[in-house]
Amino acid sequence: MLKTGLITWWSFNFLLILAMILSESVTSAQTVISIKESLDISLVPSGFPVGFCLFTQGNRQYVAYYDAEHRMTVATRMLDQNRWQYRTLPTNVGWDSHNYIVMAIDEEGYIHLSGNMHVTQLIYFRTSQPWDIATFQRISSMTGQNETRCTYPQFMRDAENRLIFHYRDGSSGNGNEIYNIYDTDTQTWRKLLDQPLTDGQGQMNAYMTGPSRGPDGWFHLGWVWRDTPDCKTNHDPSYARSRNLIDWETIDGQPLKLPITIQNHNTLIESIPSGGGIINGALRIGFDSHNQPLASYHKFDHSGNTQVYIARFEQGCWNPYQITQWDYRWEFSGGGSIPFEIGLGAVESDENSRLKLPYHHIKKGSGLLIIDEKTLKLIGIEKSPSRYPSSLGRPESTFPGIRTRWAEDSGSYQHPTNRYVLRWETLSQNRDHKPEGLLPDPVMLRLYCLSQNSD
Repeated sequence: MLKTGLITWWSFNFLLILAMILSESVTSAQTVISIKESLDISLVPSGFPVGFCLFTQGNRQYVAYYDAEHRMTVATRMLDQNRWQYRTLPTNVGWDSHNYIVMAIDEEGYIHLSGNMHVTQLIYFRTSQPWDIATFQRISSMTGQNETRCTYPQFMRDAENRLIFHYRDGSSGNGNEIYNIYDTDTQTWRKLLDQPLTDGQGQMNAYMTGPSRGPDGWFHLGWVWRDTPDCKTNHDPSYARSRNLIDWETIDGQPLKLPITIQNHNTLIESIPSGGGIINGALRIGFDSHNQPLASYHKFDHSGNTQVYIARFEQGCWNPYQITQWDYRWEFSGGGSIPFEIGLGAVESDENSRLKLPYHHIKKGSGLLIIDEKTLKLIGIEKSPSRYPSSLGRPESTFPGIRTRWAEDSGSYQHPTNRYVLRWETLSQNRDHKPEGLLPDPVMLRLYCLSQNSD
């Protein structure tokens, strides 16, 4: 999974899709994934999915989640200890799957946390002592500007390893992307950009993929424009890149004046109209064996079915290539968080210069689309390598509709074979409303240390 600095940049909807792809895949004959450690953390809600955060740095580990009473909570331990310490923070989540939690740790060890925001006042906590969750304090403002209608918080690192925080200011169909930078010496935030990165001009907003630092050292950013809260109104996948998150340009090096708007036609990957079958979360930026960016997404074909496309910049323009020939149309509309019937990952190149594109399809299953790098034609389908033991893919709860959820470690922990993950179980998204009828009981959120070794 790609990271920007220490913090993952994936949106929560795609994390759910990716976990589905990985948990449903089978274990490779060459790889054995075993459980080295399992620790119960806390009971958590199972009636709806919302993103939790695992952050491991050095010999310290932190988990941010919502407990069984929907209270934002942070747990911590030393890696050589099995007992958790807890801190409950003064904010409660409802039933909104947008309201995930993110964390970061600055160079001095102070912990930063944000979450539980969907077009609401900025919710941001920081510890007053390094590493100590008991000293978390609510910070009412970062810069004092554009902080009353916040959604999609993300921490990341720039090319100089400085801590960056970005979020959407506004609402679906009417919002701008705001970037702040942290000064460790003064413990203050300021605007990284003197204006929004993107501006919907009161008529739309940009749903972001990234920015993520690619293998070429550039920060790559993709987005789709959306006109209203109705997810059917997504359109026009677009792309820009930057060396420093301040100066932005098109893929062929044309400087972009900020904010980027729909009038910047030179950022357009493909003209897809509203209602054309692309959804926010569908656009992903990957790379071929030459580190050339490739945009993957889905849209309706001429027959009205949903197909996978890959676009590549060739001879001065983006050229889209249809990859699949599916006979199914995913008809989505309305507001709120919805289960994704089709999900895509980012294109990656393997050792044979083939392209691999992770996918999940409600009718066609999950796996890897294998694509010829030169022609961008589909040459096969493979099973995805498993990242989890098969025993953990089956829900413990017998409540109808329950399925497993995962959160990968967004910290800096590195080990030759071991990694940490969170696992819990929930129902699917319900457009951010409380499900009707009987609800499943709270379930245990667990930390696992998984070991991956060659067979």
